[in-house]
Amino acid sequence: MRLLVTRALTPSVEARVAEEFEATFRNGAAPMTVDEARAALADYDALLVTLGDKLSAEAFTGHPRARMVANFGVGYNHIDVAAARVAGVTVSNTPGAVTDATADIALTLILMSARRASVGERFVRSGAWTGWTPTQFLGHHVTGKRVGIIGLGRIGKAIARRCHYGFGMEVVFHNRSAIADPGLPARQLTMDEVLATADFVVLAVPATPQTRHLVGAAQIAKMQPHAHLINIARGDIIDEPALIAAMQAGVIAGAGLDVYEHEPHVPEALRALDNVTLLPHLGTAALEVRDAMGFMALDNLIAFRDGTRPPNAL
Repeated sequence: MRLLVTRALTPSVEARVAEEFEATFRNGAAPMTVDEARAALADYDALLVTLGDKLSAEAFTGHPRARMVANFGVGYNHIDVAAARVAGVTVSNTPGAVTDATADIALTLILMSARRASVGERFVRSGAWTGWTPTQFLGHHVTGKRVGIIGLGRIGKAIARRCHYGFGMEVVFHNRSAIADPGLPARQLTMDEVLATADFVVLAVPATPQTRHLVGAAQIAKMQPHAHLINIARGDIIDEPALIAAMQAGVIAGAGLDVYEHEPHVPEALRALDNVTLLPHLGTAALEVRDAMGFMALDNLIAFRDGTRPPNAL
């Protein structure tokens, strides 16, 4: 079974892949284009792909040789799963492995945005700091505040636990379906109620056609002036130009982003804002987590090769 691995993985994962498959390691710095993806699907029995590899409907046209695409990551909005099914290609992902690491990044962004950590760090590096003063870089207290989580799946619940049990925060949330037992003290509200009442709004929904631009100018305008907007989900959940305009106008106090609408492009206007904290999609960037994701993707491939349904087939 010929396998293409599209991006460099951790050494332990690559070693196990090489043991199990006749593997080609593309190891490109950039994700595959649609043309590259179409060629790979025609040349290999299976692909192990990552965020950004453009497996659109166009990539699955013709008669692909590949019968399996294992996605390295829980989010798979870069893969047209419906088109893959029509072409007879099974797609899997890696849920669970990313939950705690992504929740940790949400808390990192909450704290960085509230306490103005990124602008303070840049200030120190610039050499302009002359010492502590009582009114320098005043931010917002996090402990005891209200967090509103949009999307209470695995990651949303992990964020809620950290906020409530770690920082004594009141948790409210909005979810597409009713959740009878969120696993901790929390109230389910409408999205408008969450936006209007939370001190911190955290986006933790999957990227789907229904969630694209879920948060735009109208939604940001409903937030409190002192509130912070945090996105650890997918970039296109926020209307990026609308966010930039709102932050330039000071509609809300801050935003913390780990994802962007057109990654890796981050608009200059966004980068220029001191009230926005920007991270380079670090959600799962811990060695143990990337190992776990790789091994999970590999387990999906092995199951498919051995004639059984991959445990995380979509």
